[in-house]
Amino acid sequence: MIARALRTATVVGLLGALVAPAGATPAPAPSPTPGPAVATLVTDACPHKHVPPPAVDASEVPKPGAPTPAPLAVPDPPVGGAKLGGCGLVVPDGAPPAPPGIDSAGWLVADATDGTVIAAKDPHGRYRPASTIKLLLAQVALRDLKLDTVVEGTAEDAAQEGDAAGVSPGGRYTVKDLLEGLLLISGNDAAHALARQLGGVDAAVAKMNELASALGAHDTRAATPSGLDGPGMSTSPYDLALILRAALQDKRFVEIAATPRVTFPGHPPVPTTGPPTPLPPGASAPPAPTSVAPYPILNENRLLTDFPGAVAGKNGYTDDAKKTFAGAVDRDGHRYVIVQMFGLTHAGNTYWDQYRRLLDYGVALRGKSVGTLVAATGSGAAEHRPGEGHDAVVASGPSGMGNGTRVLIGLGGLAVIAALVGAAMRTNRGR
Repeated sequence: MIARALRTATVVGLLGALVAPAGATPAPAPSPTPGPAVATLVTDACPHKHVPPPAVDASEVPKPGAPTPAPLAVPDPPVGGAKLGGCGLVVPDGAPPAPPGIDSAGWLVADATDGTVIAAKDPHGRYRPASTIKLLLAQVALRDLKLDTVVEGTAEDAAQEGDAAGVSPGGRYTVKDLLEGLLLISGNDAAHALARQLGGVDAAVAKMNELASALGAHDTRAATPSGLDGPGMSTSPYDLALILRAALQDKRFVEIAATPRVTFPGHPPVPTTGPPTPLPPGASAPPAPTSVAPYPILNENRLLTDFPGAVAGKNGYTDDAKKTFAGAVDRDGHRYVIVQMFGLTHAGNTYWDQYRRLLDYGVALRGKSVGTLVAATGSGAAEHRPGEGHDAVVASGPSGMGNGTRVLIGLGGLAVIAALVGAAMRTNRGR
């Protein structure tokens, strides 16, 4: 427990350094020269036209008795234009070589201002989204829920695997609180709580898939609300660009996703379950559970601190998905959306370094095109608002600790309490 607290405190300290001073606008850093050559998956032969790369674990094995989802149909002609049917590099005629050191198997650069796809690699290749799928969940929640509706946390929320915002049994959270936990710190517990409010996990996933279809994102199938890998889960660089572009139409999404720091609600003591554990001779009884005061959570999206003009974005990682990211930056009167999928960060060549080179490449090619981002057909978050009425309070489920132990530390001599997520926080799941 102490080691976990120290590890989490270190993370919070580093995140705090990223957001201070809050008012500073960083100067654009030069694109670094990549270190050792990175191995990029060759996609020229369209190995992922129908399904993502093979899974490395059992996360996508269907539940007993459940069928294995069939691959999604491949649209013909390709959505966005014929050139986007290519699986290798797709760049404008006469374009300079793509930036070096980009290790994502699939990527895409688009000008969201006019819907132009500027350049891409395997744009319709199917990959796992990891937590970038939360961009869909956020739009559904903004469309169907009121931001001030109160949701009571449950043990099942707290027990979700991977990153967590700190949703706990008995805690009371507005939908806005949950969206902040979802988008700032990629809380899978917040995703589960939102899914419950949307009618349950299955209903929320169905709504996410309906929205993807309405947006023209036909490579996309959500299997979980959080982005944890599940049977049949997929998306593509092209689809994530569509999904992010649609989310950016809702100023509430932008305001939440671009917030550097929020105060997340505390919660009452988390009840223990089961019979007490016998103490060895001479041992002291453990302290009784205590309530948790509201605490700060910080935005983990480095786009907002490292890139002038950054708008919003969402990162993700699982062992099967590898690193994924979709983010938007305003530059010279244009809004660029860049997606990276199925890649890894290397020392001296981070995902942020690679994003910067892709952004520079897109700016240099502005006005050229290899395709278009299709216009949404409706059902977007900005087009629907939940009806008026009194705020709902969702009753909690059965109480229990789950695996979401919360750790508290003091920051300096301040009276601010930082709740540090102690759920397993395995680096191979659901960021």
